[in-house]
Amino acid sequence: MAADPDLAALIHRIGPCRLKVDRKPEPFESLVRAIAHQQLHARAAGAILGRLVALAPGAASAPDAFPAPDVLLALSDEAVRGCGFSGSKTRAMRAVCDATLAGIVPTRRQAMRLSDEALIERLVSLRGIGRWTVEMLLIFSLGRKDVMPVDDFGVREGYRLIKRLEMQPKPRVLAGIAQAWSPHRSVAAWYLWRASDEGKPAAKRPRPAKAYKATG
Repeated sequence: MAADPDLAALIHRIGPCRLKVDRKPEPFESLVRAIAHQQLHARAAGAILGRLVALAPGAASAPDAFPAPDVLLALSDEAVRGCGFSGSKTRAMRAVCDATLAGIVPTRRQAMRLSDEALIERLVSLRGIGRWTVEMLLIFSLGRKDVMPVDDFGVREGYRLIKRLEMQPKPRVLAGIAQAWSPHRSVAAWYLWRASDEGKPAAKRPRPAKAYKATG
């Protein structure tokens, strides 16, 4: 708030930060869920994931249990695509499963010992996993406090709106600006998402998310 009066005004208007971190899923699950959410509305992605989970053996007796990597790999491409995954998302999901079994995708305990940049560098090597996807993992699953996802449309749009700009800032420009918000850049991102939501027509505003989604 001290670093930016427009951000301070937004914080006063929105109220306390309600960023929710779900620390239960393993990084593998969070990445698969993030793949499903890429370029989709949260409700549609949730339906797709629900169908995927239902395919796993024993899903009826444990509907909340996310399938293990080997279980997902055993599913046919036709079955996965029947859930609503595109061909590219199916391949990305399989790449994450393979990398998890190979030890490239760390466990939650291992991830907690790695820095933000170390995790980003490690995971963006996987097919279909970009920096934004790893940043969502960092913020909403690992609870990292100082992440600024400058490639996110909603974050840049929120900044444009609070600054009354004609165009969104370029990611590199916003990254430089956001240095002043460290070590609370994840919180700043959450408020910028809220500013972006405010700028949408009422009928298009998303409902509050229970877990991490593409717009936070």
